[in-house]
Amino acid sequence: MRLPFGRATGLNALWNFCFALLVLTYSSVQAQDTDPYLFILGVVQDAGYPQAGCYAPHCLPGWENPALKRGATSVALVDPATQRNYLFEATPDLPQQLFDLREQADYPLAGVFLTHAHIGHYAGLMYFGREAMGASGIPVYAMPRMTAFLSTNGPWDQLISLNNIQMFPISEQRPVNAGQITVTPFLVPHRDEYSETVGYHIQGPNRSALFIPDINKWSDWETDIAELVLEVDYALLDATFYADGELGNRDMSQIPHPFVSETMALFRAFPAEQRQKVWFIHFNHTNPLLDAASEASQFVTREGFNIAREGLQLPL
Repeated sequence: MRLPFGRATGLNALWNFCFALLVLTYSSVQAQDTDPYLFILGVVQDAGYPQAGCYAPHCLPGWENPALKRGATSVALVDPATQRNYLFEATPDLPQQLFDLREQADYPLAGVFLTHAHIGHYAGLMYFGREAMGASGIPVYAMPRMTAFLSTNGPWDQLISLNNIQMFPISEQRPVNAGQITVTPFLVPHRDEYSETVGYHIQGPNRSALFIPDINKWSDWETDIAELVLEVDYALLDATFYADGELGNRDMSQIPHPFVSETMALFRAFPAEQRQKVWFIHFNHTNPLLDAASEASQFVTREGFNIAREGLQLPL
């Protein structure tokens, strides 16, 4: 039976609408599936949790229950569009972190960005060597002093001579292209015994992030961190210590980091949507923010800030 013209037109319109909606939905899913993102692999200060030689009440649970072990700070950049992964930092926990990254996104490792020459940030390079992975030509992006340190000191120079890693020197404020993302280093003040120290600005197609795992007090930096946070979508900031006195009688001015309490004070006048950009990371084993149930953790989240955890994804 032939349908009346008006009915046929209505059905055609309905079909066209449904088809367009299906195409739009599929395109949206596809776009979302190919968007890059940051994936948090570790959140603790260089020595991890529990820390070697620490048998205090806050460390004992980590020794008694291996499930509570936490790795040193590392962030992966996952780019599904190009099917490549990048690492920020090569930590002593690299074997576990590479496995966690493989479980998340089984793409080749296209490069490692280093911030500085303190053990938790580069010592994991050893696993690329012939005693372990025997990797071939892993790109390592580092500033000039950091590049020179690795190139002229063993055992790191052997990684270079055997082509386990390939050094790519980077410069302050010079963007590095990483697929559909650009990564720009910037100098920050820190204890630069063997290398300079950088943070990174990570610009994706839709959002951007700051990664500053180590820095001295914010007041030591000529850049206004508050202004920087206004310009990005996420700010992963040094939260090594929660507050003064955390190390007992030890003089904490000898280990200068911005206390979480100080950073929160800087942003307390910000509206909620700006405070939510801040993700605290790089916790010392003494930091109560490692315990999600602690009073300190609950206070930080009530104030509108975030605490980075392993497995967190931040879309770019």
